Amino acid sequence: MVYLTDPSYPTTLMLPQISVTSRMSCTVCQGKPQEQLNGFPSGRGQGLNKRASMTHIVAVFQRYVDWLKTCWPGDIVTLGLAVLAAALTGIFRWVARQEDLDARMPEFIELMLLAGILYVIGVFWVDRFRLRATALFIILASAVLFRVVLLSAPPASTLSDDVYRYQWDGRAQRAHLNPYVVFPNQEGLEWLQNPERPEPPGEETPTIYPPLSEFAYRLIETVPGYNRVSTILDVASAGVLMLLLAAMNQPLHRVLVYAWNPAVLISFAMSGHFDSLAIVTLLAALLFLVTNRPALSMAALALSFLSKFFPVLLLVTFLKRVRLAHLGLFAVLVIAFYAPFSGAGLHLLDGARNYARDWEYNASFFDVLRFVARSRIGAELLAGFILMAAMGYLAKRQAAPLWSSLILTGGVLLVSPTAFPWYFTWSIPFLCFYPSSAWLLMSVTSVLGYTPAITFGAGEPLQNSLLMLSLEYGPVYLWLVYYCWAARTTKLFQGQ
Repeated sequence: MVYLTDPSYPTTLMLPQISVTSRMSCTVCQGKPQEQLNGFPSGRGQGLNKRASMTHIVAVFQRYVDWLKTCWPGDIVTLGLAVLAAALTGIFRWVARQEDLDARMPEFIELMLLAGILYVIGVFWVDRFRLRATALFIILASAVLFRVVLLSAPPASTLSDDVYRYQWDGRAQRAHLNPYVVFPNQEGLEWLQNPERPEPPGEETPTIYPPLSEFAYRLIETVPGYNRVSTILDVASAGVLMLLLAAMNQPLHRVLVYAWNPAVLISFAMSGHFDSLAIVTLLAALLFLVTNRPALSMAALALSFLSKFFPVLLLVTFLKRVRLAHLGLFAVLVIAFYAPFSGAGLHLLDGARNYARDWEYNASFFDVLRFVARSRIGAELLAGFILMAAMGYLAKRQAAPLWSSLILTGGVLLVSPTAFPWYFTWSIPFLCFYPSSAWLLMSVTSVLGYTPAITFGAGEPLQNSLLMLSLEYGPVYLWLVYYCWAARTTKLFQGQ
């Protein structure tokens, strides 16, 4: 007898010894029955060989399962994150290579929804599993890579004309004109226009942007320059988020929720929106607040408000945690930044008023409010009441500042008459701490807000269709209703 042993076999298999002569005789005994060859009855040798092969396969499979157990979940999830990053890079590279993205809008939206699915998988993994430093490196390196890829897109492929209004406001300031008074279509100012886009947004109204943003526009001259600065601020937001995660004893890997979000990537690296300035200063304000630096927190909140108006929603939340005297610091900074433009007098906020009065795009629950109130003004009053009630409720319950930030920055878009796709980036940073399924879904489906560009390119008016609005917001509202129902049911059950 001879033993056939393989290190991978869990057991040792014993087979009868077969001589070389008997093996060679097999080649000359063609006419003999099979059972006379090698001394085995018919089929028995084949059966043993098959059993040996199956034993080997089972042993190899068992070794593979044991290896998976040692690697699961950390190493496997890390490998999965690398695969997701490679797939997302391919998607963003296709987007960046399009010379005329409006002509490929259906394909763009499909790919962004696919990117959203891959992104949600990544969010689930970093929220569910404990990962090591290698995974964090992949997350951060990939986040930078995504942005570098999108920054290579030609200026003509931008998804919004807002950057051309930034450029016009900057040119007006360098010409010593007040952007809160002049506007692009004003007679005698044709020389300020960009020949590539002679009609920037809001050509009939003065600027709608607060003064800190206006100062930034003055320092930048080219469209790629706005994209680069917006991306730098975006990356800085990811850095501040990591500091906030550390301060809240949360895994740093959760920064993926913001750093890999497709809406964030195409809004800043590709379109150059300066909402990133308001986001990074708001996150800084929250970091100072949770680390007990009240004066710095109010100063940073003022800077965020001076970049975009939406952070004012959190003023009550901040005032519940700082002394009332710090409100004076907020007011002083606001007055100081508006002072250089005070020549506009009572017209200082004309642009903002015109925006609130005339602009409407991608609205959802606001249409329900208008149906109830029978007028736009009535709907705006109802929306304002809802927001004030939410602010008061969160302040009374002393809700965590980050939770209040998520509810207010996300909720304002549901009741607003205008909800451009890049507005949804306001609430995405707070999903790092509260990865709500409904808000995550809204950050993905918000890309459907670009669908009017398809019909507009075909010569139709720029407006949202009921079908696209239903697909964009329907799943979100259903999820929110289910969440509220489940929370209420749990509360009632615990009260019994």
